[in-house]
Amino acid sequence: MAGKPVRPVNAIDQTRRMLSLVTYLKERPGARVEDVARAFGISEDELVSDLDVLPMCGTSFRGGDLLDIDTDGERIWWHNPAALAAEAAEPLRLAADEATALLVAARAVSTLPGLRESDRQALLRATAKVETAAGEAAGASSRLSVTFESEGGVFADVDRAIAERRRLWIRYYSPARDEVTEREIDPIRLVSVGHTYVEAWCRRSEARRTFRLDRVAEIKILDEPSAPPEIELRDLSQALVQPAAEDPEVVVEVGPGGRWVAEYYPHDSADELPDGGLRITLRTPEPASLRRLALRLGRDGRIVSPPELADSARQAAREALAAYDGIEAVRTARVVEAGVRGPHAVPDGSGDGPE
Repeated sequence: MAGKPVRPVNAIDQTRRMLSLVTYLKERPGARVEDVARAFGISEDELVSDLDVLPMCGTSFRGGDLLDIDTDGERIWWHNPAALAAEAAEPLRLAADEATALLVAARAVSTLPGLRESDRQALLRATAKVETAAGEAAGASSRLSVTFESEGGVFADVDRAIAERRRLWIRYYSPARDEVTEREIDPIRLVSVGHTYVEAWCRRSEARRTFRLDRVAEIKILDEPSAPPEIELRDLSQALVQPAAEDPEVVVEVGPGGRWVAEYYPHDSADELPDGGLRITLRTPEPASLRRLALRLGRDGRIVSPPELADSARQAAREALAAYDGIEAVRTARVVEAGVRGPHAVPDGSGDGPE
């Protein structure tokens, strides 16, 4: 077929073109292939490629609802243009499992403490409409319920504080330091990346911080207005942890079995080592949080600098080994004791039979 060479397809551009193509063909039954290709500025091969996709589109996957479009190589024929007419459209119907999931979730969200009343009422009205539309399919949802744990209440308070521009007081558990601290924060936004977080300006550290909601032990909405400084919001779609240039630098050396660290941790550089490993330089606002990384790596890696963090990681490893050795010693002692006393021995100080 004559025409220009097929260019690399951009999905967004192709989608826009196909939407326009549907309208164009509906108004021009029997349009010539070369005329349509010229009108859209594409080759005939590209046009035919679009025409191969259109028959898989429609208002549903039921017979008669898909676009019945084909070509004989010269002209394009649309056999059921009425399929897209307004009078042919049917209201959306939910399957029983879809209706149940939607209604259970809606009812659960409507019970969240701290939810703005206007939002609650809007959600309840929408829920009632879905129940009516779902008909019998909504019956199963009335027998199910979801109860949010503490994170749900924290989420509602944070969401309310953001909407009302009020400061928060929180008691927050930091696993990196294994301690609970009290802080006042000016919430900026809620973020979901695996877990749910609040990005905020921390008055304790005078810096931007991100707090995981399920680690908030206690929360209060304060009367003071929230007034975070003007800061540029970061793109967190790829990773939650995005170190700043002023954060402390940490150097980690990993063997071949630890190369995955460079894939999961944002870093400044990753230099090859002779043994097939990497020397990784990264930044983090909380270097102590990398102790757990060092323990996880075991023989596959070690922290090189800063020296105090390397010493801390070695001490954590020694303590972990000591705790493990202590457990093994107790187990060994019990086995030996059981072997000496026999399987039916009576515990010391008791005459009630075997343990």
